[in-house]
Amino acid sequence: MSGFGPTGDDNPFEGMPFLGDLGRMLGGMGGAGSGLQWDAARQMAMQVASGGESEPNIDPIARMDVEQLARVADLHIAQKTGLSTSMTGRGVQVVPVTRMQWVQRSLDAYKPLFESLASSLSAAPEAPSDPAEQGDPFAAMLTQIMGSMAPMMLGVTAGGMIGHLAQRSFGQYDLPIPRDPSDELLLVLPNVNAFADDWSIDRKDLLLWLSMHEIAHHAVLAVPHVRAALERGLREYAAGFRPDASGLSDKLGTVDMSDPQASMAELQDLFGDPEVVLGAIQTDAQRALLPRLEALIAMIEGYVDHVMDAVGTGLISSYGMITEAVRRRRVQADESDRFVARLFGLELGQATYDQGAAFIDGVVEREGFDALDALWKGESFLPTPAEIEAPGLWLARIEIDTE
Repeated sequence: MSGFGPTGDDNPFEGMPFLGDLGRMLGGMGGAGSGLQWDAARQMAMQVASGGESEPNIDPIARMDVEQLARVADLHIAQKTGLSTSMTGRGVQVVPVTRMQWVQRSLDAYKPLFESLASSLSAAPEAPSDPAEQGDPFAAMLTQIMGSMAPMMLGVTAGGMIGHLAQRSFGQYDLPIPRDPSDELLLVLPNVNAFADDWSIDRKDLLLWLSMHEIAHHAVLAVPHVRAALERGLREYAAGFRPDASGLSDKLGTVDMSDPQASMAELQDLFGDPEVVLGAIQTDAQRALLPRLEALIAMIEGYVDHVMDAVGTGLISSYGMITEAVRRRRVQADESDRFVARLFGLELGQATYDQGAAFIDGVVEREGFDALDALWKGESFLPTPAEIEAPGLWLARIEIDTE
């Protein structure tokens, strides 16, 4: 940051309380590099997930209940889908955990995506296309600041987001992000119990519903080409961001500096906004990738919902009530949930679920449930963005491919 101040000072924000501290902090980072500050992420996630309080251990009786219900769910999901529910061949297990235990596993699972994101945000931005912006020392200064801040701020932001997810998530597939191959699936028991109590739902019924949900997702993501396509899409999307100093510059220009006290408050709010500080903007490459990623996610969610409805209606007496409550909840996610989803290209709004349901229902109505088995033959059999909108197109293509 040397040379940007009016007198060539290393800290161009000297004399501005909040930004002066920011400048000194960045200077103290020295050669931190572009790597994600994962220790900061872990500390933040633990603090947010626990609320600063200790959690009681999982009741052994609850653990046994989940184990028994998971065996029932596993049997029915395997029979309906014809898919293996195990990635290792040792059999699937659903394990009730605390929020802190969920955080520990999820940090490791999400780390590769956040590292891709950190690298993309630390990359040099494209040169401004507007000649008026070229050579602008303020924009250059902000670009350097954002490149320096990105790893640290992303570490803190990632930890905060995962901590918030731990307070809300039921299991590990609330966001359909593949994890390292394992047949141990997590249910966040404090969140499950709180939701059951809030909606006056029988806890065992809800545990069976959620066990089916986790195992159905696990079975689909155990299909090698489905897992590979989703992992590749998420990783490429996260790696596609580029820092944009112009967005921060524009926002700084709206701050009224005539009132020092008010302006400092505005600046602190501004730099507290992760979307502003990280400077993440969607690139042309991401926009090109997104339709394919969205089509794949819609297919997965539509298939899981269809299987759940087919199995759960006759298995759980309160299935309709639970389904309505859970599906209403999942499209009313908090902003923290939506932000982490957007970072990875996962816009799980109602439109995504409706699109997936329409595709799966369209195939089943035309050719029966068994026609969906073609999805598991290879990556070329996965629906394209056009086909997810028109299942007849997909059926026409796979009939040619399978002759």
